Amino acid sequence: MRGTILTLGGGGFSMPEVHGQDFSPLDAELNRLTGKPRPKVCFIATASGDADSYHDKFLAAYADRSQATVLSLFNKAPEGHELPIDDLERLLDQDIVYVGGGSTANLLAVWRLHGLPALLEKAAAGGTILAGISAGANCWYEASSTDSFGPTAPLPDGLGFLPGSFCPHYLGEEDRRETYVRFVGSGALPAGYAADDGVALLWRDGELVEVLSERPDGVAYAVGPDGETPLEVRVLR
Repeated sequence: MRGTILTLGGGGFSMPEVHGQDFSPLDAELNRLTGKPRPKVCFIATASGDADSYHDKFLAAYADRSQATVLSLFNKAPEGHELPIDDLERLLDQDIVYVGGGSTANLLAVWRLHGLPALLEKAAAGGTILAGISAGANCWYEASSTDSFGPTAPLPDGLGFLPGSFCPHYLGEEDRRETYVRFVGSGALPAGYAADDGVALLWRDGELVEVLSERPDGVAYAVGPDGETPLEVRVLR
């Protein structure tokens, strides 16, 4: 697929405990990728059911640094920052579409009902950067490891904008590493990539071009049937 996608295993503005600040090095790098001083950034928190606290965190981090809007498919966007649900074509005019975490399965189901996948594919081809954390990262791949159903499970039902599978929070949650290696080894998930909290994979036109970390000890792996291969990571300053 044409376009730029940044997939975070964790961290960013929604996890300030990882980097100790509201606007993290990954957020700053994402803004920088647009080449604009105040890019148009639309946040989509479908996976959390559009939790008010998630919208508040996004606006606290981005409102002073971008033209920040929120697309709420549950009609819960903060007043003054709404991207109208009846005018989804406005997504095509965004510099960044940033997707929050939560339930990957629920995100995919709701997005498909609203026709977002085709619209976001068109936006990416037109230059909009797609980004997301956890479920908001999982969704772009062919498949993922998710806790949408309770215990961590394989979900071979992603959008397929990116090849293979993905596992977020790789070392940050107790069973993520063990289960993902097992899912890929058994064929329940295709080979793919795993990123720890504070680490992101940068893709252009379906090719992995760089791994970025807002932590000095951040790690990411390519994971195949024979196990893990560490990926080179650039630490952001």
